[in-house]
Amino acid sequence: MSNKDKINELREKLNKSIENNEDYSKIYDLSVQLDKLIEEYYEKNVIFNQNI
Repeated sequence: MSNKDKINELREKLNKSIENNEDYSKIYDLSVQLDKLIEEYYEKNVIFNQNI
């Protein structure tokens, strides 16, 4: 599974958690995980594009 797929999957989980008014700690945890994946994705793509 690519990082892009992981980001989309986690984004869906986060959105569902928010819609369902789940516990704040769960929403926060999903949000932090999503931020990390986005950061990794961005770093890999920026590094790749700089090397071209």
